[in-house]
Amino acid sequence: MLIAQVQFAPWDKAYDFLVGALSLTIGTAVIVKTELGTELGHVLALSEAKNNGNERELKPITRIANDKDCARLPSEARKQEVLTFCREMIAKHNLPMKLVDIHFSFDGGRFNFAFISGGRVDFRELVKDLITHFNVNIRLTQIGTRDEAKLSGDCGGCGRDLCCRGFIKDFSSITSEMAEAQQVVHRGSERISGMCGRLLCCLSYEYEGYKEMAGKLPPLGTKIKVNNGASGTVIGHHILKQSVDVRIKSDKPDERDLVIEVDLSRRQPKR
Repeated sequence: MLIAQVQFAPWDKAYDFLVGALSLTIGTAVIVKTELGTELGHVLALSEAKNNGNERELKPITRIANDKDCARLPSEARKQEVLTFCREMIAKHNLPMKLVDIHFSFDGGRFNFAFISGGRVDFRELVKDLITHFNVNIRLTQIGTRDEAKLSGDCGGCGRDLCCRGFIKDFSSITSEMAEAQQVVHRGSERISGMCGRLLCCLSYEYEGYKEMAGKLPPLGTKIKVNNGASGTVIGHHILKQSVDVRIKSDKPDERDLVIEVDLSRRQPKR
């Protein structure tokens, strides 16, 4: 039994539906019936059911959307008109929220506004005004800054399109440990953060590789000998070069300790 993950808005989560006898591919526009009404969404992924009984609770996809269905969707002008009014109401109630996008249900009976905010927002009065003005059901969904960048971002510092606007479907946790493992923390938070203000998603791409390479180097504080017979202490790593910085203590109290870079593959010090 095949299950499709269907998404209705780029900032919303995906929902599972039974495929049935339909022939679907990634990106296919489909019509589904939900508990809140009829929706038009796009297939994000297809997978086989795990036969754990949960598939019995899933609703089937009604049909594949056609050109007439897509033509029924509100125009960009209509979208901006609704967003403009909502922003005016947000300003009226002096709410600490930034409106990002809107999703119209396919049956036209529900508007779902996406916004970002630094905390919780009491938007009850805002909802009343929107219901009175548009005469539809209103939902407000708080999203994260990464979702906003995925929706409205452009190019990253690398000069390429943002990864979240291309192939990233689910945001994974990016930690400072990843930046430390790749020895880029010294660049400063601004250089290792994306447009969303969070740590770059690409820090996760090579993290496992860096961890594996770092595991081949002796831990800091390890005593090692270099080819000239001198003994020293490892005080720094160069993961990509697979070399370490070694401090060799001076025998004379009036001289500084010597620090050399040692290529572990050759154990030859680099001055």
